[in-house]
Formats: sequence, C-alpha cells, structure tokens
Amino acid sequence: MTDWRREFAEEARSDRPDLARLCLLVGAVADPELTQADLDLAEVELDRLAGLVPYGTRGADAWVAALSELLGRREGFQGVDADYQRLESSLLHEVLRRRRGLPILLSVVWLEVARRAGAPVYGLGLPGHFVVGFGDPAELRLADPFAGGRPMTGTDAELIVTSATGEALDPSMLRPATAPAIVLRILNNIRAWAASRPERSGVALWAVELSLLLPSHPARLRYERAELLVQRGDFLTGAAEMEAYATVMDAVEPSAAEAIRRRAKAARALLN
Repeated sequence: MTDWRREFAEEARSDRPDLARLCLLVGAVADPELTQADLDLAEVELDRLAGLVPYGTRGADAWVAALSELLGRREGFQGVDADYQRLESSLLHEVLRRRRGLPILLSVVWLEVARRAGAPVYGLGLPGHFVVGFGDPAELRLADPFAGGRPMTGTDAELIVTSATGEALDPSMLRPATAPAIVLRILNNIRAWAASRPERSGVALWAVELSLLLPSHPARLRYERAELLVQRGDFLTGAAEMEAYATVMDAVEPSAAEAIRRRAKAARALLN
C-alpha cells in the first residue's frame, strides 16, 4: 500500500513543492480507494486543459480573458454556495471531475492550468476568499474562479477584505501565496468542515496531521491533534501529547499550560 502521508511530507519539504501534487495527495489520504493511476489521470486532465489555452496569449488582461473563456465558460468550472457543505469541494481530483469546488480549489485549477500554459500567474489568499492574479502583482490583474473567472479590480479586492474582516486591505494581503501556504489553507477548510460534524472527527484528524507535516504551521495544531485523539478514544496518547504541548507553552503562557495539564489529567481519568 502506498504511504501517501510520507509522499506528502517529502513533497511539502522539497525545494520546490508541487501544488497540484500536494493537493492530489490530500485527496489520496481522504479517499483510500484512490490509486497512483487516479492521481496520474488528474495530472493528465490539467495538462489537457493547459493545451487548450490559445497559443501566443500575452499580457495579464489577455490571460484573464483566455482562462475565463476556457475554464469558466467552456469547461464549466465555477462554484455555488452549496459547495461549502461538501468535503469533495476541497479535494482536487473531485473538483476536476465535478467542475465545482471552493474558491481556493477552483483557484488551484486555474493556477495549475495557467502555469502549464506559461502564464505569469499567482494565488492571492484574501481573507474569506481566494483568487488568482496575472502579471506583476502590483498591477492587480485579478480573476475570481469561483465566479467563473470574473475579472476583479483592486476595489473588488478591498471590498472582499472589508466584508470578511471589517478592516481595510493591508498590503501584506496582496503577497502571492506559496504552495505550502495554499495547502495549509485548504486543510484549514477541511478541519472547519469537519468541526461542525463530530461524526467526521477522523477527517479532522488526518487534516491536522497533514498540516503538521508542512514546513510551517501553527503550533496550536499539536494541541488540536491531542484533543481529537481524546475525542476518538485514544486517551493515553492524547493526554501525553497535551502534556508535551503544555511543556512548550510554559515559557510563553504558564496559565494556559496549567489548564492544558488539567485537561490531560481529565483525559487520563476517562480510562477509569
């Protein structure tokens, strides 16, 4: 049996992580029935789509128009509100099959197709909504794949940020997202989806564990993993990981560390 998690860890920590490969490996962990052949077919589909981009496309505006025509209109990639309720909307192989997904997964399709076609493309992780940009990031030639590739202006980006945060757009929000950062955000979405579904705690657990394999991740995810282990009945392992996390927290938040130790003690008591 292929060790998808090991492959994910190796890809995530390589010199140039491949975004499509990482996203497909997330899908392989989510769906034990997937094979390497299935992942290869997904890569072939991305290659096929890239081959349909008009040859000789030049300029940011032309790239937006070409990808919008191909992916949004002809191929039907777009999103609807109901997609937020489906785990499949966060799995690249399913998004390629269904032509539906969350904004960030539809953006991954755009990024990978455009990159293969030679476009100067990047992802932009605005608060609450992921979009893609073309050309010089300072020019803000943006498109919204969730809306079928609708062109966006700087004002549109500001409105998205204000609606999501109530604050003005900060220039740091316009930095192109790296592949590991995009994958971490995808895994955060999966964790959020599973959090409201206690019966899917197994999904939350593997999403946390994949996040911990990324080269950069929030330290608190270690505590979240420990809580999930306790929730799933692995009281001893969960308690031990809570105590390990409490030791880390001693130097920064002693009161929080003590609260975590009490939680670990309560988890151990569940064995009695």
